[in-house]
Amino acid sequence: MRKILIIDALNMFFRCYARDPSISIQGNPAGGCIGFMKSLQKSIRLTKPDDVVIVWDGGGGSRKRRQINANYKAGRKVVHLPKDMGYDFSLQQEKDNKVWQQARLLEYLDHLPICQFMFEDVEADDVIAAITQSKGVSEDQKIILSNDKDFMQLCDDKTILMRPAKKPWEILNTNRILEDLKIHPKNMALARAMVGDASDNLPGVPGIGFGRVVKFYPFLSRDEEYSAQDLFNATNNLLQEKKSKYLEAVLEHKDTIHENYRIMQLYQPSISYQRRQMINNCLTDRDKHFNLTGLKLMLSEDGFMSLKWEVLEQTMRRIISE
Repeated sequence: MRKILIIDALNMFFRCYARDPSISIQGNPAGGCIGFMKSLQKSIRLTKPDDVVIVWDGGGGSRKRRQINANYKAGRKVVHLPKDMGYDFSLQQEKDNKVWQQARLLEYLDHLPICQFMFEDVEADDVIAAITQSKGVSEDQKIILSNDKDFMQLCDDKTILMRPAKKPWEILNTNRILEDLKIHPKNMALARAMVGDASDNLPGVPGIGFGRVVKFYPFLSRDEEYSAQDLFNATNNLLQEKKSKYLEAVLEHKDTIHENYRIMQLYQPSISYQRRQMINNCLTDRDKHFNLTGLKLMLSEDGFMSLKWEVLEQTMRRIISE
């Protein structure tokens, strides 16, 4: 079985930008860029993939979800350079450096024989969901690399989630999710719609966490898809047996649950048919070019050629040979 490594690019970039103190030979902070390349090599070493797909958020990617909820992702903290680097940058200087690092990283990645996607007005979550559903890789194992818990809903017998924020990196599959949360991936978006997601500024039902979701709705652990209406029907039945302010809150916040579910669900990703075709074509029928000379030239220009890149080079050679 082939293995496809799918990387949530902005998630990885910001993690490296905030932690990696690397400085280019010109004296510019470069941890987001070169840290990404080092993390890419580490993920390749751990997963040994047959292909690599890197997915970026498109410009205005959250626009469709903000049409549902104007406060979606509002108030997110700005990711800053590591404090111990000692740079006294203004906010504008730091923003300029961040843009430079991302642009430089895209140049690095363009030398590799990988798939790379960025669609205007489309979030990476929707593209990654479309990749896992692509007919061209239906029989392949998909490994999603991201700390974003939204991807738990995509886990199945062919798809797993690897979360690098944990040490060692956490690997989540259907069985692990059921063991830890008692919620089946098919019903994860519905459960999270009740709980909410503070990182995306989506409040849930007051007083409802995963513990009470499991207590009140144990059927969500089944390998069967349930709807919000199934949830509300079960809630009414429970209230006939015993009064509960938490169950009453669920019914009082029906609109919140419906709205959160529309934003959170990835079972039907918000992406056009044409873009799905582009994804499938890249995965199955693209020309694979590996510009090793260009890659080494960039590493030399930035002062990072002395780092060991053998695993990255060997894997890229294997990808173009298939």
